Amino acid sequence: MRVVVQRVSRAEVRVEGRVVGAIGVGLLVLAAFAPGDGEQELAWLADKLAGLRVFADAEGRMNVSARDVGGALLVVSQFTLYGDVSRGRRPSFIGAAEPAQAERLYDRFLELCRGTGLPVHSGEFGAMMDVELVNDGPVTLLIDRDGS
Repeated sequence: MRVVVQRVSRAEVRVEGRVVGAIGVGLLVLAAFAPGDGEQELAWLADKLAGLRVFADAEGRMNVSARDVGGALLVVSQFTLYGDVSRGRRPSFIGAAEPAQAERLYDRFLELCRGTGLPVHSGEFGAMMDVELVNDGPVTLLIDRDGS
């Protein structure tokens, strides 16, 4: 499992011009799944995101979580995070889970994220999406969790 996490002041996802998910303050999570991912990796990451201390405390230090600031999660599936460009110029996505498996993992990941108590919004699996965000900071993290 591989995610890019961005601290945002706002973010939204549109499909064919309609907003399918939007948040104010919180975390935009671009998520990709690998064939070996399972419940353990999904649960670990949902818990990690809920407690990730990337928001400023009263002294301006990254010391509080989305939960602490009343934030939300916007989770968007993005298999291209497994794009391998080490050979040639066209990415290979052999490291990404097959679409049917990835969709099951994505749906379960959303359930687990919702179980943390944070408001969770999402994109639309498999759709062409326009993602708009205001990256606060900017703060962007890459989190990799090997499921094999």
